[in-house]
Amino acid sequence: MTTINTIPFEGFTQTDFDVFAIPGLEPRMSALIDNVRPKLHQLGERMAPTLSVLCGEEMYPHVAKHARRTINPPNDTWVAFANNKRGYKAHPHFQIGLFESHLFIQFAIIYESNNKSVFADHALSRLNEIRRLVPAHYVWSSDHMVPGGTPHGEMKSDDLKGLLNRLKTVKASEALCGLIVDRHDPLLLDGEKLVSTIEETFSTVLPLYRMAF
Repeated sequence: MTTINTIPFEGFTQTDFDVFAIPGLEPRMSALIDNVRPKLHQLGERMAPTLSVLCGEEMYPHVAKHARRTINPPNDTWVAFANNKRGYKAHPHFQIGLFESHLFIQFAIIYESNNKSVFADHALSRLNEIRRLVPAHYVWSSDHMVPGGTPHGEMKSDDLKGLLNRLKTVKASEALCGLIVDRHDPLLLDGEKLVSTIEETFSTVLPLYRMAF
């Protein structure tokens, strides 16, 4: 019997990104549920076993539901992977998601996590290693709600130190690092090539994930 994780992934189209231009909470959520969410569920089922092998522990997919929204429509959506079956926000995790402008594939430790100081201390002590292992075109962000960020190649050591030290002192601070793929990049139309890119990206940021424990 064919299962969801063996069906070739079809990729993302312009229609998927156009969802975030639809005005109003209900119309946008309806389009998101119909067009984008099934693809995120498929990627979740497809990537969870791969991440479980990489991380050496069971990793569970969590597709964003946006259930708390009552007025403002979401500007992005995602599937996150964490070692906790019940949730991901309080844990270091991996994300695949979309803003209107791009797809993101990244490691994330957000404001709700108690591991922020652990990650910051480990990362600060291995700063030179991080500067070497993260590709120059990968992007760092300190806020998961804001699209984009700063390319690793443009960040000086002091910039990274500032981001990491802020994790220890500011409750709302976050750290995210990974790949941004423009919505017009042909890669997004080649689903299986995109899956390979996701696997490669998660493998690249895996050392960051391990620093969070």
